[in-house]
Amino acid sequence: MNKQFKRLVYLACILTTINSCKKEDAVIPEAPTEVKGTANAILALEAPKKFANRNDLKWEVVSAPSELYRLSGQGLTALFSAVVKGNYKLKVSAADLVDTVFVTVQQADKTPSPYTAKVFDYLPAPGQFVNEMPKYEAGDTYESMVAKAGKALVGDDAGMITLGGWGGYVVLGFDHTIVNVPGRRDFRINGNAFGANTNPRPNAPFGGSCEPGIVMVAYDKNKNGKPDEDEWYEIKGSGNFSAEGELWYSAAVGGKLDTRTFRNYEMTYNRPVTEEESAPEGSVSIRNYILWTDNQGQQGYKIKNVYHSQSYYPSWVKDNKITFKGIRLAQNGIDESSAGNYYVLYAFRYGYADNYPNTDDNSGIDIDWAIDKNGNKVNLPGIDFIKVYSGVDQENGWLGEASTEVGRGEDLHLLGTNIATIEQ
Repeated sequence: MNKQFKRLVYLACILTTINSCKKEDAVIPEAPTEVKGTANAILALEAPKKFANRNDLKWEVVSAPSELYRLSGQGLTALFSAVVKGNYKLKVSAADLVDTVFVTVQQADKTPSPYTAKVFDYLPAPGQFVNEMPKYEAGDTYESMVAKAGKALVGDDAGMITLGGWGGYVVLGFDHTIVNVPGRRDFRINGNAFGANTNPRPNAPFGGSCEPGIVMVAYDKNKNGKPDEDEWYEIKGSGNFSAEGELWYSAAVGGKLDTRTFRNYEMTYNRPVTEEESAPEGSVSIRNYILWTDNQGQQGYKIKNVYHSQSYYPSWVKDNKITFKGIRLAQNGIDESSAGNYYVLYAFRYGYADNYPNTDDNSGIDIDWAIDKNGNKVNLPGIDFIKVYSGVDQENGWLGEASTEVGRGEDLHLLGTNIATIEQ
């Protein structure tokens, strides 16, 4: 009886103490923000409610199981992506106001492939490998040729396709988001570039067969699974504004090449009037083959050579003219023999497809090199789509036109390849 009385007194004291507290003194702590996401995908984050009226927020990662992640904070919202599963602790602050966001990254149900998963679009400009890589067959349509390009670039036995002359393009996609990891190059697009074995120029920079393709990137902002026109950004390669910084530039000027760079270039190719070859002039079978005009008031003809007899104009295209738009790089093919028999196509320093051998670090691309249409740097969390188009317009004697060739794309992070970036 005495013990029960003591318990009642103790309980009464507790209740009295609680009731004597002022209502405004009772602080219920805000539950920690916990978010779940999937590896190699973009996760949208919102700041805790306490920051509702602040616009000076700072987002940062405090702890992580790996360095392979990206956090792009924008005021009350941020975008986060990570390659490695695990627990990530994020700090959100505004002056003396601080809070924590915990992100649990889980592995996707299906293991992502590090390689190209789909081809969305394909249209080469006229060139000597067009209708051969991939092979055109009577009755093929735009849709069937896109499918053939996909068959060539997707899978373990992926091969290569041609983009033809300047402007020809392909649009690729992955089955996941390639994370934009700070300080590292994130992907590469394979090509068939190689170095010259017997370049007679002393102390020459790297060159041989380097046919740079300009790279565009996009991330699936609206989550519709396809690249939309308003989502594209340009990878700012070393020659996208001028070639004056290239190690071969003075030699190209001395060789009387067209070293100008055009940011808003347009070229129109006309269907050839004839495929009937005349008596060969050296390596040329038809000199006035494909008429072209551009928006700089220039015009001329693409030649046909004796080594490739098929039509160079994409045979599935019904229109008699094709117009391409984009950046036209400086010409990089120098006749080092001065006799028309030894052309060296020099590499730009960085930022292109089919510009360096696939095993060279300079074939890697950093998503942080992306800029918008006004030339301003953009902060992308990652990308889902890549577009490549031939960047140089040049005839290189018996070698034929400069034409970017494209193999499959590679996510360097999923392959475990660590290539340091170049700060622009």
